[in-house]
Formats: sequence, structure tokens, C-alpha cells
Amino acid sequence: MTLSRPQVHNEGRAKRPTFMRTFKNLPIALFFLLPTVVILGTFNFYPALYSLYLSFFEWNGVSPKRPFVGLDNYQRLFSSSEFWNSLQVTVIYAAAMTVAALALGMIVAVLLNQDIRGRALYRALYFLPVITPTVAAGVVWKYLFDPSQGVINRFLAGSGITGPSWLTDPSWALVAIVIVGVWKRVGFNMVVYLAALQGVPRIYYEAAQLDGASPWQRFRFVTLPLLAPSTFFLTVTALIDAFQVFDLVYVMTQGGPLKSTDVIGYYLYRYGFRYYELGFASAIAYVMFALIFVVTLIQFRLSRGGAQGEN
Repeated sequence: MTLSRPQVHNEGRAKRPTFMRTFKNLPIALFFLLPTVVILGTFNFYPALYSLYLSFFEWNGVSPKRPFVGLDNYQRLFSSSEFWNSLQVTVIYAAAMTVAALALGMIVAVLLNQDIRGRALYRALYFLPVITPTVAAGVVWKYLFDPSQGVINRFLAGSGITGPSWLTDPSWALVAIVIVGVWKRVGFNMVVYLAALQGVPRIYYEAAQLDGASPWQRFRFVTLPLLAPSTFFLTVTALIDAFQVFDLVYVMTQGGPLKSTDVIGYYLYRYGFRYYELGFASAIAYVMFALIFVVTLIQFRLSRGGAQGEN
């Protein structure tokens, strides 16, 4: 009679704790993460922290001496009429560009979500401004807005309307910047809204149509609520981009005329790279960061409150 060999079940073996396996793989993970950490640290984290450090000093970028001034740069900033003008211009630009681009992006997305001829071509044409370099677009639009030779004023003159001096009139310069900003943003909003619309089940629209809902009612009570998450995302990203606008202003108006387009980004550039007041410019940068952070935080709170209210 042969004795059978005792069987060892896997369930009876002691398993190595999960955290031990994770700790064993940690050096490998750090090795692969090292290039990204070095790049982010060198070009993102270190400049941001160094800028915060500089905001408490007075420095021209060349002198070996950096007198410590504490909060004087921030005090000077908040007592400057130029700063409050730049903040006002930036808020007006951000609000106008965001609202107009959201509305037009949604309208275009709804129209191009229909089964129409040449739909793919239209989508590509609307998205083209998004991938166009901003500086190149600014140069082209500057010629289009030319009061005597520009295409826009020539078109208005053909309709019996005298076009304004777009970029040299303080009343119209910011309007021109907003127009270009909206032109650049609509295509991106359209793509996001299209993705959201194509994820909406058709049964919702069919049920609303059976209940006698008109096209406007279907859009208002079906489409708009389902697009709310996309609208929130686009609002946050648009406001962040708008508060950081610089290149359009630099190419088209350089903050003029009479500082009517002097947004915070250009205000920072002027003091940092023209007047070489790097400490003051660093203070401007951190105030700008704080403004963007507060605006984003408020939007998150409002979105969360609205979601809880619906539940």
C-alpha cells in the first residue's frame, strides 16, 4: 500500500502583504517617474516657488543685490490704479469671451450634430482656429481690423455702415480682442459639446416628442440639463484661459489704446520684461494665480450646490 503525498493548498500558504509587494516595486516606479519629476520640478515647481520668493524682494534681474521688501510689492500692487484697471479689463474680457464662446459653441454643436451634408468638413473648419497659432491669428486679424484697408470695414461700408477704428479706438479695441478670443474658442467648445450630445440616448428625445414637446422645449428641458457637466468644464477652462490672455493683446494692441486692453497678463509682462521689476512682476503673477484659484473654487462650489439641490 502506497501512501499518498500530502497536498499543499494555495489557500494554506501565507501571502505576502499587499504593501510589501508595493514597496518592492517602488524603486522601479520611481525610476520610470524620475524623468517626469525632474522636468516638472525644473520647469514648473522650481520657477513657481522661486517666483513666490522673488515677490518679497526688489530685483532687476541683473544686480547681485536683492533688498528684502516684505509685502511692499503686494501693497504697491493693490494701491495701483493700473492694477485695478487691468483687473477690470481682464474680468470684462473673460466674462464676454466665455459667455459668447459657450453660446456659439453649443449652437454650432447642436447644428452639426444633425444629419446634414458635409458635416465632417464643417466640423473641421470650425475646429481649425483652435489649432491655429495665436500669434499668427493675431497678426491676420490685425490686418482684418484695419480701419481703411481691412476686409471687415470694407464689408461694413458695402452695407452702408461706417466701420469703427477697431484697434485704435478705446471703445472698440477690447471688443476686437473679444471677437478674436471667441473665434479661437468656439471650435474647442463645439467638439466637447458634440461628444456630450452624441452620448445622449435618442430615447429621451423620442419620449419628449411623444409628449408633444416642441423643438425648443426638447432643447431646453432635455439637451441643456444633460450638457450641464460639459458646460461647467468649459466654463472653468475658458475662464482660466481668459485670465491668462497675453499673446493676442501683445500682437494686436500692446495694451492700448489708453490701456483699454491692458489685461493682467500684459501688465505683468510690462513690469517684468520692460521695466525689469521682477519682484513686483512676481507679486502680480501670484495675485493672478490667487484670482484664478478663487474663481475656479467658486465655480466648483456653485456646481456642487446645484447638483445637491437637484438631488
